[in-house]
Parts: sequence; structure tokens; C-alpha cells
Amino acid sequence: MTLRPAPLLLHDPVFLEHDAGPGHVERPERLRAIDAALGSAGLVERFERVAPRPATDAELLRLHTRAYVDRLAEACAAGRGFIDTPDSGVCAASEGVARLAAGGCLDLADRVADGDGVRALALVRPPGHHAEADRSMGFCLYANAALAADRLAARLGRVAVVDVDVHHGNGTQHLLEERSDVLFVSLHEDPRVQYPGMGYAHERGRGDGEGFTLNVPLPPGAGDAAWLEAFDREAAPAIGAFGPAALVVSAGFDAAAEDPLGHLEVTADGFAAMARRLVRIAEACCAGRVLAVLEGGYDLGALSGGVLALAESLLGAAEGAG
Repeated sequence: MTLRPAPLLLHDPVFLEHDAGPGHVERPERLRAIDAALGSAGLVERFERVAPRPATDAELLRLHTRAYVDRLAEACAAGRGFIDTPDSGVCAASEGVARLAAGGCLDLADRVADGDGVRALALVRPPGHHAEADRSMGFCLYANAALAADRLAARLGRVAVVDVDVHHGNGTQHLLEERSDVLFVSLHEDPRVQYPGMGYAHERGRGDGEGFTLNVPLPPGAGDAAWLEAFDREAAPAIGAFGPAALVVSAGFDAAAEDPLGHLEVTADGFAAMARRLVRIAEACCAGRVLAVLEGGYDLGALSGGVLALAESLLGAAEGAG
């Protein structure tokens, strides 16, 4: 019997240094709550810790424009309170921290590509799935998950990205939607009522990427059963048919019933069931290769509980039917 490698964990106090401003929901306390939950459960020592390193300009420019990278650095150095829109708050440390988040995710992607059965969890901030090529959106500075998917596709050929944040991952979609080597799947709240107003079912990719984007919008109040059924009915078959060599998960937890920004009413049991599904589909389709990247989630209890369930699934502690 071949022993699995310990799952990888990208988590570091440096990610507390990004400050989006007073009263902002994307706050350092999010990671502190996760720390407390993982620590109480004794899970951290079961992971192999990976230190973050900054993404290089060349790595960022795979998906972001030169003008945006420079503009973000200048805004932080000048002490401006936000970039592009007031919801994307920054401080002097933000660009450096965002580079560490992106570079750390790229390193995890390389480690996942290096062997079968490698699982990884990136507990980083700022989040990334709203970041466009040339601008920040929705608290996001650099496109962590999209950059990791791009690296994995270059290494392995085909990658699926599954975004379960309550908000549509517009940045990830737009950065990858013209490619046939990346399948993007997003389950999110109906864009008619939820930020960023994108992610309609008719958005299915462009050019060579036509048919490789799958948006599954859900109505407010959908709850666990509808959320999980949509994954089983639409997402899982699409991923299986695509046949990816690795799975990237944009792991948002703002679909929680307690979250101030979402209305999908997902419970702790729902998050645990989704985590098990994601790990199982990686086992079935991707030789076990999966990289989960933290996105949103703004109720501290729901966030920390959701991350705990995901960590348990990555460690193989959560078994049984979802």
C-alpha cells in the first residue's frame, strides 16, 4: 500500500498584514478565526506547512496587465485607501501580501503537479476570484486561483476550476474563458440579485473556450439540498466529461446562512457535504490532485467551520456519503 503524502498548507501570519480599512468585512480576524478552529481540532500539525514566496512580475503578467501591477504597487506605496473601487481597500503592505498569496498558490500548484494524490489548502488573503486582468474588484487584488490553474494547465494539460463562493468568480472566468484547457464551473447566487451581476447560465466561454465555462446560478434561499443537487446534476458530470488532471477549488464560505453578504442559506452540514464531494471528484477524475484556495466568507463562525470541514476532507478524516 502506497502512503499518501501529507496535504500541503499555505498559511502564514503575513496574510494578516493586509488591511482593507476600518469596518471592512474582509478583515484579518477571518484568518484568526480559522486559526482557532484548526488549532482546537489539532489539524494544523497533520499538514505539511509551505512558506509563502512572492510571485514574480513574469508570473503575475501571465494573467494581469503591466499597467495594473504597477498601479497597484503605486497605490499601496502612496498610502491610498483603496484601488479602483472603495470596496477594494488597500494599505501599504497590501501589494506585497497579495504577491505572497499569489506566489504561494503557484508553489502549491507546482507541488500538486509533481505527484499523484497531492492535496493542498491555501489559506490566503486578500482573496482573488473577482480580480480582472487590469483592475481589482470585490476585495480581490491578484487572481490567486486563476494563476494556479494557469500553472497547472501548463504542467498537466487540463485543469478544472470549481468556484463555490456565493459570488460569481468573474475574474477567474474572464481570465480563462478563451481557453479549452481549463474548465471553469461556478455555483453562485443569481446575478440578478447578487454582486457582481455576472455569471448567467448563457455565459459559456469565448472563442476556443466556448463550452468550457459552466455557470450554475441559484436563487436566494436555495439551501443545502438545492446547492448540492446542482453540483451533482451539472458540475460533477461536466468535470467528469472534461477529464482534468487537477482540480482547483475557489473555496468561498459566504453561501452560509449566517453570512452578511450572501443569501443561499447553506449550513455547516452543507459545507461538509460539498467538501466531501470535491475531494471525491478529485479522486475520481484527477488522480487525487486538488488545490483549494480561500475566497470569501464573512461570518467568522460559518467561515471557520467551513474551512475546518474542508481541511478534514483534505486530510481524509471525513468519510461516507455526502
